[in-house]
Amino acid sequence: MEEKREIINRYRRLLRKSKPVLKGNDAKLIKRAFTLALEAHKDMRRKSGEPFIFHPLSVAEICVEEIGLGTTAIIAALIHDVVEDTDIELADIERMFGKKIAKIVDGLTKVSGVFEYGTSQQAENFRKMLFTLSEDVRVILIKLADRLHNMRTLESMPRNKQLKIASETIYLYAPLAHRLGLNAIKTELEDLYLRFTDGAVYNEINNKIDESKATRNKFIKQFVAPIKEELDRLKVDYEIKGRPKSIFSIYNKMRKQNIPYEEVYDLFAIRIIIDSPLEQEKSFCWQVYSIVTDYYTPNPDRLRDWISTPKANGYESLHTTVMAKNGHWVEVQIRTKRMDEIAEKGYAAHWKYKDSISNQESNLEKWLVRVRETLEKQDTTALEFVDDFRGNLFTEEVFVFTPRGELKTLPAGATALDFAFDIHTDIGAKCIGAKVNQKLVPINHALKNGDQIEILTSSKQKPNDDWLRFVVTQKAKAKIKDLLKEAKRKLADEGKEVLQRKMKQLKIDSTNQVFEAMRTFFNVNSQLDLHYAVATGRIGLSELKRFKEYKPESPRPKVEEIRREGEPHARKPHEDILLIGEDMDVVEYKLAKCCTPIPGDEVFGFVTMNEGIKIHRTNCTNAPELLSNHGHRVIKAKWTSQHEVAFLTGLKVVGTDRVGLINDVSKIISEELKVNMSSIAFRSNQGIFDGEIMLYVNDTRHLDLLIKKLEKVEGVVKVSRFDSATMSRPQ
Repeated sequence: MEEKREIINRYRRLLRKSKPVLKGNDAKLIKRAFTLALEAHKDMRRKSGEPFIFHPLSVAEICVEEIGLGTTAIIAALIHDVVEDTDIELADIERMFGKKIAKIVDGLTKVSGVFEYGTSQQAENFRKMLFTLSEDVRVILIKLADRLHNMRTLESMPRNKQLKIASETIYLYAPLAHRLGLNAIKTELEDLYLRFTDGAVYNEINNKIDESKATRNKFIKQFVAPIKEELDRLKVDYEIKGRPKSIFSIYNKMRKQNIPYEEVYDLFAIRIIIDSPLEQEKSFCWQVYSIVTDYYTPNPDRLRDWISTPKANGYESLHTTVMAKNGHWVEVQIRTKRMDEIAEKGYAAHWKYKDSISNQESNLEKWLVRVRETLEKQDTTALEFVDDFRGNLFTEEVFVFTPRGELKTLPAGATALDFAFDIHTDIGAKCIGAKVNQKLVPINHALKNGDQIEILTSSKQKPNDDWLRFVVTQKAKAKIKDLLKEAKRKLADEGKEVLQRKMKQLKIDSTNQVFEAMRTFFNVNSQLDLHYAVATGRIGLSELKRFKEYKPESPRPKVEEIRREGEPHARKPHEDILLIGEDMDVVEYKLAKCCTPIPGDEVFGFVTMNEGIKIHRTNCTNAPELLSNHGHRVIKAKWTSQHEVAFLTGLKVVGTDRVGLINDVSKIISEELKVNMSSIAFRSNQGIFDGEIMLYVNDTRHLDLLIKKLEKVEGVVKVSRFDSATMSRPQ
């Protein structure tokens, strides 16, 4: 009874919040959708134990309140899980609510079935959802609302599911929210990702932000006092907000710059929002900038003018970083009410201003056109597709010009070759170089803001594999792949005829089983690759003779066979035990080289194709990619009680140089704490030293003790563990 009352209360709250967007028959349609969802999910519960209907109601509420969507999205959000979880089919949805809503629900429904080797259900689901993006952006916006609610309620999920869902979020959904201009949602998704993958760091930063709240508020009050006086004279409505940077962005700065919280110099930003007429927006923003810089000295390298050239997601604002009277840098963001709404609510807010201003819309529309081009290329695997799509979610851009002065926006890191393909495929395919600001440069020259580029072509030029390393835009990558595939296909057709002749000559049958064995023997992925290898001479008559004598080995054991109960990892006596899988068995494993886990680290197991189970730290830089694209190959892993056994890890030591310092450091390591070192390398430059020490420790507590002791050595400024970010690919 209590639950029924709560469901009705939540439904009424949704209707209250929807009221401003409802027209004519809308309330009836929403009621019909709610009734359908209530009936369909009546016996279902979420992992937390609450009725499942709470989830679609919350998603619909996020769509209205936090994204600013209307009735169509509310209905789709209410019934988005119905087709997947019950007997109701898409045809029923179409009959009840029309084609448009059925199409959105289809985009939100997961793909079912078995997937080919080398791909994953997650990637297929991403691809299906993104295919509908080009037709109706609401699919992605509702999916983001769905993901946000799942992240807010992730507490009740098992640990391996938490890691998988959080990693997908940081890998694809947070960049998507950023690209669609949903700043508030992007920030919350990033913070929640950190909370569930590295709770200790999240809590530490969160506590420090809370502790400094009173001091921060006092400082903001003093900082804005003189600015307020001047703004009052402008006779314009304004609002000033002071807010700390998000936990995730502080964490990112700490990690990238390898600094503690206290050294992150712009921990918060001041936002000045003015209410000005559309035609005077620019001049008012610069007037406010002038007022701020009258009182505080700006950092000339930190001025960002996104009013004259908005970001690709439509974001407009004027940013400057100024020096406050207490010696702290403060970021000041200046924008109008319209700009602020677009910055927070992104794509959905554009519709409100669509008629009055076109420039921001066009940037988003341009991006959607690029997405549609990506989506038309259906010959890539789902994993390649997701990877390519992520490449479209660039956060930074460069603004460059054609010889005639036309402005082009490209992602940061774009080269002259990217620019050539952006103009036209034929120009890209024949590009031999470029003139950037009248100077001759090669095709891999990286472009900078304000460059003016003229492309040089030659009819003899042909694309090669190296080109894929030079380009960053999706358009260029896709076109180069197409051109290379076309060239490869022509050669492969010739190779096919040659192979058939040689197989006849050697009396080898042309059956599917033979070709499969041949692909395994020559280590190629497809029939096309096999024909290509023949055409290029890598596979000749002598290689085919060797194949004829080859006897296939028995197939590799499957994951289930690797994980036979009680099969031990070859351990030394008293070694820590790593328990793996749902049943927490002791099985064989290897420690990943990309993040070198040690006991006490939070870890997960990943089933590799050829090397059994590998153990990664949950905050390994490769974790989001592994968990996002191959969540089905992730298994639980945790250390049991700690025993004395040595694990190799690395420490970075930085400080001011003095005689005897290395001796003091090595004394603490080898004599006081009896730790074995495998290597030590110190460099000194102008009185500053930095060193890297590889040593054997028992667990994270042992390592923390060692770091604390080393930090007390005279001259040592900072000691930190090697971060996995210093290494790249998963090992």
